[in-house]
Amino acid sequence: MSSVIHATSGAAAGVVAMTLTYPLIFLSTRAAVQTRQVNKSLYDVVVHIIKTEGITGLYTGLNSSLMGVGITNGFYYYFYEQTREGLLKRRPKGASQALTTLESMLTGLVAGSATTILCNPIWVVQTTQAVQTVQDLSSSGHSQPSRVTTKMGIIETISHIIRKGGIGALWRGIGPALVLVINPIIQYTIFEQLKNWLTVRRSAKLGIPKAVAILTDLDYFILGALSKLIATSVTYPYIVIKSRLQSGHESALRYKSSLDGMLTVLKEEGISGLYKGIGSKLVQSVLTAAILFAGQKRIYELTQAAMAQLAAVKA
Repeated sequence: MSSVIHATSGAAAGVVAMTLTYPLIFLSTRAAVQTRQVNKSLYDVVVHIIKTEGITGLYTGLNSSLMGVGITNGFYYYFYEQTREGLLKRRPKGASQALTTLESMLTGLVAGSATTILCNPIWVVQTTQAVQTVQDLSSSGHSQPSRVTTKMGIIETISHIIRKGGIGALWRGIGPALVLVINPIIQYTIFEQLKNWLTVRRSAKLGIPKAVAILTDLDYFILGALSKLIATSVTYPYIVIKSRLQSGHESALRYKSSLDGMLTVLKEEGISGLYKGIGSKLVQSVLTAAILFAGQKRIYELTQAAMAQLAAVKA
């Protein structure tokens, strides 16, 4: 039951975090799939989108993103807690309940791999919506037909992807996506170890047993932000390649593999090509992780308290 509550809390917190930071996700995704020929500044991209699509253009793909982050976080927290509980049950009674660095990495690997395989189609849809629109040619009496840009819904996007690449296209980018499992491994390992360090330090300062020391929502907010900052900075080049592959961008069709994609970008666009959109991505990732960790903790505690009260009433 604890794993289910963790999963539900993670899903809810993820939806809140995604809603608050989505324009930054949208902008970093578009920036990541740009090639040198269409390179624009973040300001130019924002102005262009607002002029052509309105302010709501910054929220293109939000519906699939909310569905994606809810399902992804739910799966991740469920697998993470199940694996964590399984490791802790193997310990002698009365032993420490804190995960070691190796255990944190193993837990993140299991949770991340399972979640990535199950949820990759959701992120292919979201990325496609964020960077690609359907352009219908309509006759306007001019020598050149005008282009009317329409946004695709979730079902339309899925049909569009399958029509162009078959059912397997929903798992395009799965290679770098699985490699990027290292992102949450780094994130959650750093988070767990920082949390353990802070708990020990605070317990010693207060002169109380480690198990009694309680971390605040602000502690979780800061630790979540720090761990995500490090993880995203390390893995960002792969995020760029994954975004291009998942979007079905023309430049990515030439990549023979993720490594070939990175080498191609280096050759054609330079090192800066592997870090396109990193500014908005770092701000978004850090804010999202901070809100997620703090929100998940608070929702989990409130849910547990509500269930305890319900059980007491029934008793």
